[in-house]
Amino acid sequence: MQVIYRQKVLQEIEELMAIYGDDRSSLLPILHAMQDRYQYIPDRIIQTVAHALKIHPAEVEAVVSFYSFFETREKLGKYVIRLCQTISCDMKGKHNVARQLQNELGIKFGETTRDGMFTLRYTNCLGLCDQGPAMLVNERLFAHATPDKAQRIIEECKRDFIRSEFPWTVPSILRKTGPLLNNGTKLNVGLKTALKKKSKDIIEVLRKSGLKGRGGAGFPTAFKWQLATDDKSEQKYVVCNADEGEPGTFKDRFLLYEHTDVILDGITIGAYAIGANQGFIYLRTEYRYMLEYLEAALEKRRQEGLLGKGILCKKGFDFDIQIRLGAGAYVCGEETALIESLEGERGEPRNRPPFPVDTGFFGRPTIVNNVETFAAVALILAKGAKWFADHGTDKSRGTKLFSISGDCERPGIYEFAFGTTINELLKEVGAEDAKAVQIGGASGLCISRNDFDRKLSFEDLSSGGSVIIFGPECNMLDVARNFCDFFIEESCGQCTPCRIGNMKIREGITLLEKGKCSSSYLKELVKLSDTMHLACKCGLGQSSGNAFTTIMGGFREEILGQVLSASGGKVS
Repeated sequence: MQVIYRQKVLQEIEELMAIYGDDRSSLLPILHAMQDRYQYIPDRIIQTVAHALKIHPAEVEAVVSFYSFFETREKLGKYVIRLCQTISCDMKGKHNVARQLQNELGIKFGETTRDGMFTLRYTNCLGLCDQGPAMLVNERLFAHATPDKAQRIIEECKRDFIRSEFPWTVPSILRKTGPLLNNGTKLNVGLKTALKKKSKDIIEVLRKSGLKGRGGAGFPTAFKWQLATDDKSEQKYVVCNADEGEPGTFKDRFLLYEHTDVILDGITIGAYAIGANQGFIYLRTEYRYMLEYLEAALEKRRQEGLLGKGILCKKGFDFDIQIRLGAGAYVCGEETALIESLEGERGEPRNRPPFPVDTGFFGRPTIVNNVETFAAVALILAKGAKWFADHGTDKSRGTKLFSISGDCERPGIYEFAFGTTINELLKEVGAEDAKAVQIGGASGLCISRNDFDRKLSFEDLSSGGSVIIFGPECNMLDVARNFCDFFIEESCGQCTPCRIGNMKIREGITLLEKGKCSSSYLKELVKLSDTMHLACKCGLGQSSGNAFTTIMGGFREEILGQVLSASGGKVS
């Protein structure tokens, strides 16, 4: 019987290899497919996958254990309910929803009901921070979850969602547009314009525009592309980073759905500029519900001559795009960790140098840009460098999309020119009484009222797009704890300063909550965070203490006041 089972599994894997390829990079797609069929990935499947791909079972086990959406121990329920636990949903009543889910199902988070119907899990950001609490049921997303809605969703699962009263898609809330979103450009104009130019001329347009990567780091796009272009390798790659996992960020979800062709134009322009014939969209698994829609968009472009051989009759320009799903790992937003994941490895960041532009996917030159950057590229080629550079500041050209959530009247997606102050932003979103603003998500900075005149720009407050607002009644120690828990869970564990340092900071927060943390120990924790910034291998560890140090810096009196109060002392 076991032999028959093994032969059946091997046949299924070989069929998947015919679709995704027979090298190591097909590992994640195969694992996703096998978990879909068997509801988990037990040892016997791990061994069979390893045999088929000619790698050691321990290597497959290492990959499976790295990603939070893979399960090896027991079968997942028919319906896996994942409740977002990051800060924006936390502020909107996630705890009440969590309690009701446990009451209805009779299980705790991390468990599966005896009948195998439901598994209950926490997860990190689902990209609905402006409409939280958010829940993901298998591939179906739910916004504005309440205890009552949780009960009704469970009942509908039991009826297999027949005649569901809940919509299948959750639209983004677009509050303010600008030249990027209101560009007035017909489809594919950017790509058609680019194909009339030489590579060097495309890169020169981008250089004149001043476009910097929209992921937060702000690396000049033209310079990155020039480095990849200069490499003489015959095989090159373009990767669109759609692993939007930063808490409080959801604008890429909107762009992927509402401006799909603009993004695909940008990716294709990148391929033409550097001489690549293969591209990937690395889509976070939390956005898997978009997969069918995006695959259809790619197929439509193939039929229209916008992908494939001789794109738009340009002789010699052959290029296509594959979508590859992540499996639940925030660290894969870092470009080298993303490439490791694409290659079928654990998503652990690489040492740099070398950089992906010369040693990327399977050692080949690779450019990695995020969704918003590729959209900007297509529009710059369509409308010109000056159109873009006329907005923003001298060092931060153009406009930026911001995902705004938290304690404000009008959460949603906003397009602001670089140079906008926090005060101006707060007025626009209806949060002029804000106590603090987190710029850049969990890895960003917490800004207090004294600094609300600071500007959103690469030269002042750089951000990938996340803006979380905290109102007058918010307990900032709760905020620090939530962010710290996020990094403890999402750390790849590869380097000691990150793996141990975040745990030590969490221990300090617990002491603060209990009123047992001295001022001198608090100073040591801040020093530890500074050390992590210097010693950690990648951006996750280097930035994981930012929220803690800025919260302690901006709200020290409030937090130490809590300590004194908890200790029975007098609060000033």
